[in-house]
Amino acid sequence: MEPKTERLIFTSSKLEKKLILCIFFFLFTTTAGATEYIITPATSDYAGASVNGEEVVLLKDFTVYWQFLLWLAVMNVLSVTDILLLPANLIFAILGFRVVDYSNTIGVLKRKNIYTYIKTRPGTYIGEIANNMGLNRGTLRHHLQILEAENMIEAQCSCGKVRYFQNSSTYDEKEKRVISALQNEMNRKIISKILEEECNTNGDLALTTGISRCTISWYMKQLKELDLIEENKMGRSKIYSINPVYRDTIEKTYVKFFE
Repeated sequence: MEPKTERLIFTSSKLEKKLILCIFFFLFTTTAGATEYIITPATSDYAGASVNGEEVVLLKDFTVYWQFLLWLAVMNVLSVTDILLLPANLIFAILGFRVVDYSNTIGVLKRKNIYTYIKTRPGTYIGEIANNMGLNRGTLRHHLQILEAENMIEAQCSCGKVRYFQNSSTYDEKEKRVISALQNEMNRKIISKILEEECNTNGDLALTTGISRCTISWYMKQLKELDLIEENKMGRSKIYSINPVYRDTIEKTYVKFFE
């Protein structure tokens, strides 16, 4: 967790404006008007006796006035305590400053940088973002959740990894599938060789990429599950080709992000 700190930022409102508002407030404050009363002695020593024969109704006697006084005292103590505990807030508010949560400001800046990273590198995943931006994975997940809640990014699980994309329908499902697959370097090499028709068999791909046939088979299985590669048998050999449905998307994505 990041330490919670506070900093002061000078507001755009001027001290002079605040002083003028205070002056106008005091000038236009309504004052109590004086009223003339004539006081005469009561005609009887009995409390509540009629003076001129009118009907007298005895209201409930409020004998627990101390509760009101206690409540009033508590309110005064709380208000004074607030001023004593936060005198700096009052002073800086008068002078034209405001206190802001610096940790929250840093969090907003980090999310902005994370969003920019995802926007320029669609299909990226947590490990890549954390390593390239020097962020703790726990902190990164926290910011990613906020960005998802704010509908700025969206997540998609592909090949066992959760990948992130800019939201607002920036990419359709075909584009997200292709981008996710091409984020893997070996997938890019294999698809590139097939796309350029340099080689299209298990043995040729293994020889060109420098990895074993068994490993090539594992990658081809993943690409077939994504429906990006088609497999056709010719005798004992397996011939691979790009799925025509995704060919245009693969070519455009490869040129835009990886060429």
